[in-house]
Amino acid sequence: MDAKVKAAEPFVREPAVGSTLNVLSITHIYKATGAETEGSFSLWESVVPPGAGVPPHTHAREDEAFYVLSGELVIEFEGESAPHRVAPGGFFFGSRGRRHAIRNVGDKPARVLVFCAPSCGLDQMFAELDAATAAGMPEMGKVLAIAAKYGVTIEPPADPPR
Repeated sequence: MDAKVKAAEPFVREPAVGSTLNVLSITHIYKATGAETEGSFSLWESVVPPGAGVPPHTHAREDEAFYVLSGELVIEFEGESAPHRVAPGGFFFGSRGRRHAIRNVGDKPARVLVFCAPSCGLDQMFAELDAATAAGMPEMGKVLAIAAKYGVTIEPPADPPR
């Protein structure tokens, strides 16, 4: 281990405690931020409303791991011929450099534990998106610009047919 890397201080976060963000209608409840772990990782619970999800996107700096606590999600990965359905107790890995998308296909909110490593500012990106959402849903251009600052490329929605 590199002796120059500062070790993070241990901490405990009680149930239902942690900073909460509204990230484009998905609630994030943080259990550990990058600042608290010296950039090793961040961990949060996402509460995804029915029909909501995360558009196709690619991370350049971090990997994400997802553990479904409740609800049912459909996951799409770049290069896969069909989406995957993931139910409670299911897990999926979204590696950096590989586009993925997530959608709640159930009729109740889905709860997902999300682990991000290393923590390269993704929690800061979500804080900016939360701030941008305070006045209502931000324009897609603003969302794309915020994400790009943190090495995340979001595939903009296709224009509707005319």
